[in-house]
Amino acid sequence: MHVTAAFDLVLDAKTALGECPLWSVADQVLYFVDIKKNRIHRFDPADSSLDTIELPEEVGCIGLAQGGGLVAGLRSGIWLISQDGQFTRKLADNPEDQTISRFNDGMVDPAGRFIAGTVDETRARGIASLYRYDHRGLEKLATNLFTSNGVAFSPDGTRLYHSDTLRYSLYTYDYDVATGAATNRNLFAKFGSDTDKGRPDGGAVDAEGCYWTALFEGGRVHRYSPQGELLAEYPVPAKCPTMVTFGGADLRTLYCTSASIDRPAEELAEFPLSGAVFAMRTVVPGLAKPLFNPDV
Repeated sequence: MHVTAAFDLVLDAKTALGECPLWSVADQVLYFVDIKKNRIHRFDPADSSLDTIELPEEVGCIGLAQGGGLVAGLRSGIWLISQDGQFTRKLADNPEDQTISRFNDGMVDPAGRFIAGTVDETRARGIASLYRYDHRGLEKLATNLFTSNGVAFSPDGTRLYHSDTLRYSLYTYDYDVATGAATNRNLFAKFGSDTDKGRPDGGAVDAEGCYWTALFEGGRVHRYSPQGELLAEYPVPAKCPTMVTFGGADLRTLYCTSASIDRPAEELAEFPLSGAVFAMRTVVPGLAKPLFNPDV
């Protein structure tokens, strides 16, 4: 296993719960959210400018939409949001109890559907789910979850990665791109021990089909082979990295968001950049993200 310290500060964004970094190939900018501050950020690394969309509720995940704008999973449901932050169309309600449930991690699948899961904010009942949204509406792909996370797809689209963070587990499913069906769940990797509380948060897949996951409370990012072998780990200058994505003109810049909310004072003193966005260069490029198509 290869170990290195390669993540550097890109933007001291001071997010409470930075999540869902998303690279736009068309615009060469990085989107990311701050769930607890109800914000979508747009960062241009060319000039270090940062634009912010303020929302009326928490936003857990976003995807790039055909024709511009974003698809977003919020507490109330899944919405289309214009480039300037206007809610243009509600696609689906969050069918769960919205007092204790909101959409969390999500990603557009290779066909243009939106795959997004929820979080059980009681942290005790396991009532969250993973959903697929397409022209047929909202459909459950997995149930009895605590914190749905880690959605990503293999380069050919036939494997879906998905984690349940509070179960310290990363799974794979056989995925049918034609129908959006996810079947044959298997445990891909297990995390957590008495000495290491790192657990799988958001993830991304590179062009070789390797899966990268940020380990919340683990202070590092792991890279796994498609067979589940841990190939490398990369320390992050924050105890709670949250998600990674590939960006840059050659898709060889790995961006990583992080969290600062509810962290102990001694931890924040040790990791003063908690809540920042970090990046490192990779040898293997990532994959461009598909665009959401509400009619698929």
